[in-house]
Amino acid sequence: MEISYRIASLNDLKIISELSIEMCSGDFCGEHDENSIKEGLQNPQMALFLAFDGDKAVGYSYVYKRHEWIFTENEEGPFGYLDTIYVHPDYRKNGVARALASMCENWSRENGCVEFASSCDLDNDNSLAFHLNIGFNETHRIIHFSKSLLPSALH
Repeated sequence: MEISYRIASLNDLKIISELSIEMCSGDFCGEHDENSIKEGLQNPQMALFLAFDGDKAVGYSYVYKRHEWIFTENEEGPFGYLDTIYVHPDYRKNGVARALASMCENWSRENGCVEFASSCDLDNDNSLAFHLNIGFNETHRIIHFSKSLLPSALH
């Protein structure tokens, strides 16, 4: 298996959309809809990278530049933020995710970021292990809360 990598362009919108749907197992992923992906591909503060086995897309990663503090070691940015990384299950444990994350890290460095950050859900042990394995340090644990203010929820 020889995997090739490259930065994505608008011509890759369909490929990224299909990988996003695959990642979400058919469920709706709000920030991964086609319009959001298109906006990301057009935004110079973001980059998407693709992994291919021949002509078959097998993974992607998405990084963007953030200026607000995001629980990193440094309190002043900008920060590169690894937002999404997905590799098709048949290609996992072969260095594909590591290579995609490295591309995002390099993009962050080249775009003036002082630190590279990411996150995962508290119960996502695979993602936690991956992040630690590629050199991230855990900085915070957090649980988000929400309370609806719509009339039907106030009863």
